Amino acid sequence: MKTTSSIVSILNDPIIIRRRHWRMLKDKLAKHAMTIGGISIIFCILLIFFYLLYVVWPLLLPAQMQVLHTLKVPAPTAGETVFLATEEQGEIGVRFTSKGHAVFFSLKNGAIISDNALAPAEATVTSFAAADPAGSVVAFGLNDGRMIVVKRVFDVSYPKNVRVIAPRLEYPLGKDPLRVDDHGKALTRLGVQVGEETHTVAAVTEDNRLVVTQLKKESSFLEESETLQRSSGELSLQQSQITHLRLEKEQRRLYMADQEGYIWQVSLQESTAPQIVHQVRVVGPQDQITSLEFLTEDISLLVGDSQGHITQWFLKRDANNNQILTKVREFDGQKAAITAIAPEERRKSFAAADKTGQVGIYHTTANRTVLITSASDSAIPQMVFAPRGNLLLVEDDAGNVLTWKVRNDHPEVSWSGLWQKVWYENYENPEYIWQSSASTNDFEPKFSLMPLAFGTLKAAFYAMLIAVPIAVLGAIYTAYFMAPRMRKIVKPTIEIMAALPTVVLGFLAGLWLAPAMEDYLVGMFTLLIGLPIGVLCFAVMWHYLPKGIRYHIPGGWEAALLIPVILFISWLSITLSHPLEVWLFGGNIRHWITTELGMRFDQRNALVVGIAMGMAVIPNIFSISEDAVFSVPKHLTVGSLALGATPWQTMTRVVILTASPGIFSAVMIGMGRAVGETMIVLMATGNTPVMEWNVFEGLRTLAANIAVEMPEAEVNSTHFRILFLSGLVLFIFTFFFNTLAEVVRQRLRRKYSSL
Repeated sequence: MKTTSSIVSILNDPIIIRRRHWRMLKDKLAKHAMTIGGISIIFCILLIFFYLLYVVWPLLLPAQMQVLHTLKVPAPTAGETVFLATEEQGEIGVRFTSKGHAVFFSLKNGAIISDNALAPAEATVTSFAAADPAGSVVAFGLNDGRMIVVKRVFDVSYPKNVRVIAPRLEYPLGKDPLRVDDHGKALTRLGVQVGEETHTVAAVTEDNRLVVTQLKKESSFLEESETLQRSSGELSLQQSQITHLRLEKEQRRLYMADQEGYIWQVSLQESTAPQIVHQVRVVGPQDQITSLEFLTEDISLLVGDSQGHITQWFLKRDANNNQILTKVREFDGQKAAITAIAPEERRKSFAAADKTGQVGIYHTTANRTVLITSASDSAIPQMVFAPRGNLLLVEDDAGNVLTWKVRNDHPEVSWSGLWQKVWYENYENPEYIWQSSASTNDFEPKFSLMPLAFGTLKAAFYAMLIAVPIAVLGAIYTAYFMAPRMRKIVKPTIEIMAALPTVVLGFLAGLWLAPAMEDYLVGMFTLLIGLPIGVLCFAVMWHYLPKGIRYHIPGGWEAALLIPVILFISWLSITLSHPLEVWLFGGNIRHWITTELGMRFDQRNALVVGIAMGMAVIPNIFSISEDAVFSVPKHLTVGSLALGATPWQTMTRVVILTASPGIFSAVMIGMGRAVGETMIVLMATGNTPVMEWNVFEGLRTLAANIAVEMPEAEVNSTHFRILFLSGLVLFIFTFFFNTLAEVVRQRLRRKYSSL
């Protein structure tokens, strides 16, 4: 009784009560702190996800069109419109007419700014041509075989901080009409391109001849003057009726469409002798070509037919190495005859109008129908994009000029453009390509994420191929077989490696490991073969040594004896590398790999990445796996041994199974680390986005691509948002595999928890 009362008095002591309350308070604080910390982590992950989604979301928004102004055609007495244009700000438009006038007018109220008569009084206009949109040059063909070339110019000034746009005309080839056809026949079809030194004119005459005239500038240093040297050639077209003629801006070839639905490719390599290269039918037997335009940069042709189909064609080499027009893709969004096609000036988008007044906006690279809407109640014969692509100027058959505001920020993005093969201009076949920028203007952005996703998986695969066997087997040996004193040295040493900055590993891999592997490549493969054989031979020799020698080494320290063996085999492999290379591969294994195996060899390749990333991943996998194996209850191993199982049987059938959830988690965490690695991949590979499993070729990962290109990406551009999309893909990829790993880990835990 005294003992019980003493205990009660002690428990009721005020000091003990205060300590107990303080401990309970600390427990509650720790519990709430851990809860808040866990919720904060989840909140931060969700915040990252939703921020990525916020940046990516505009890529998914549909395009929109909204009419801004509806006007009557200004100066209708100047003739029918043959071409519309507008300046960059979308405030002033110009229409070139069938009577040879250029009428500048306000797009807001239709007020005429100026009406310029361009054709001479003694001649009539019989044809019209527009050159490359960037040059703003147009030409009128006359009935006497001459033509006149003009350039629209919009001067912008800011008097009193108010923007003023003043339109005017220039005559790049002179104000007087230029002779095209020496026979003086009317020019029924016309094409023109004005370059810096060379100008080319192609025309079809009323007597069915193709006339090509080339003008070259020649400078006189003595007189400080320039003259135009003229050369011309012609080609009979026989009975063909040409309906469209388009001259590319490089002035090397032109295309003509006839009434039968054929397109003729004509070579202009010799301006005095134009040559028909080939003809190809581009529409059905009962259809006709109703519209023909170049896509931006004049590499592709857009063909509209009488059934509402639009097809894209560009040159591809055939089996005889001849460049022939090949249909790349087709757009079937409209059902009536296509009356006008208006390419964007700076992107691979275009608008098409049909006979019912519908307008469709398309993007070729993305193979995407962006938008189809009714823009007018009547047919639309003339249509043009503003240079920025944000306005669409339309004229219909009812005499109305409509200005449409276009919101089409990211037409380049589609599922096929991001994840499927795309047939890009100047490519022989559809391919997966990532190339977001180039040094030239005739550039088609290539935003395929497949090479980057493939490179991410490839890098992770080779890294895990090297890291998992070394880390897991090393962890099992360390936790189960190694002597405790040796374990206290090995485990902290390997765990400290996890703190090594990856930029240091990448630096060493790029500047030391990659050149060393290239110089001693045969030795590296010899090492891969010789090291397992050497260790196995040492194990056999150790087994047959006298027991007095073997028992002299304390149990668990046998691995230390392997260190000099491994060092000797490594030294021997590197020493024999060059002699073996001379003996087996003629002294150049790189040449042998390229010629005999058909594999490219890059110094910074996937093998270098695998070794460097493997070294970065090994500490994490090793540490978690070792803890899992070491945490297996001792009564399981002791019981297994007591029942007669060997240490090896106990390890394979009891220890590994019990520790499998932890080992699996370690492997998946290591894989997540490998997938998200940036600096090692960035510094140790050629950083080339290719889709090859070739271990000797470089790669580019999603994370490395973000690190490389984000600093140069224009904020809120398609490139910028696709980089965030690749980050979102990486986030979802990691989240999915981590979730899958946790599900598998829980099942393994439930399965083997009863052991």
